[in-house]
Amino acid sequence: MRKIKHSFVITEYDGIEELESEDSMLLAKAVEAAGNAYAPYSAFRVGAAVLLENGEIITGNNQENAAYPSGLCAERVALFYASSVYPDVPVKAIAITAKAENFTIEEPVAPCGACRQVMAETENRFNNKLRIIMMGETGVVQVVEGMESLLPSAFHSDELKKEKKHK
Repeated sequence: MRKIKHSFVITEYDGIEELESEDSMLLAKAVEAAGNAYAPYSAFRVGAAVLLENGEIITGNNQENAAYPSGLCAERVALFYASSVYPDVPVKAIAITAKAENFTIEEPVAPCGACRQVMAETENRFNNKLRIIMMGETGVVQVVEGMESLLPSAFHSDELKKEKKHK
C-alpha cells in the first residue's frame, strides 16, 4: 500500500483591487456576464470570462432549464463558445464569479466537477496551464495556476488511447 499526497497553492487576495489589471478586468467581465444569466430556478447567477492568447475575451453565464440536467454552467458556456469561434487559440485564463438573489456570496465560487474536467481538457488540448480566478460577491479572490490544483486526478485523452499488452 502507498499513500500519495497531492498539494497545491492557492493565491488569495483581499479583494479585486489587489489583482493585476488583466485579472481585475477579466473578473469585471465575469461579473457583467453573471448579471445576464438565465437562473429562474436557483436564483444563483454565475458568470465566467475566458481570456484567449490572442487577447479576445469570451463570456458565458449559467443557463438553467426546467429539466435541470439540461442546463449548462457558465464556465462551459464560455469555454465551448470560445472553442467554436477560435478553435485554434489557446485559453490563457478564466474568471468565475456569482451573485445570488437571496443571500450574499462571501466565498470564492469554484467550478463544479464537470467544468473542472472541461477545463482540464482545455489545458491538455493546448498543452498550457490555465489561470483560474475565483470570486464571490464580496470577500477574497482566489487564484490557482493550472487545473491540477483543482482536479488532481483528471481523466485525460491518453487513457482512451491505451492498447492491451499481449503476453
